[in-house]
Amino acid sequence: MRLLHFMVIGALVLAASYVYKIKFDSTLQAERLGKVRAEIRQERDAIALLRAEWARLETPARLQDLAQRFLPLRRVDARQFDDLARLPEKPPGIVQPQTDPIANMIEHTPPDATGSVAPR
Repeated sequence: MRLLHFMVIGALVLAASYVYKIKFDSTLQAERLGKVRAEIRQERDAIALLRAEWARLETPARLQDLAQRFLPLRRVDARQFDDLARLPEKPPGIVQPQTDPIANMIEHTPPDATGSVAPR
């Protein structure tokens, strides 16, 4: 009988230690989960901050101010344009385009070859 009692007590001790190990592992996993959630929250906050900064940097008024300060641009003056009559003549050495083979096929294709209804 004593042997049976010792075996039962040993089984209870083993079961208790196994339950304690499971509890310890689950607590450890819960802590890891909390850390990962905190990191995710920090990353989302950082992304939101970067998006806000990007929106501020790309405002049209800011870009206009930077362009005026750093680019050597001037406003277009109406006197910069010339009459069409003063344009030079077309250069004589321009090669005339060859006929387009696809356009020729389209022009010489009978109407019923495409499956469409013939014109009336």
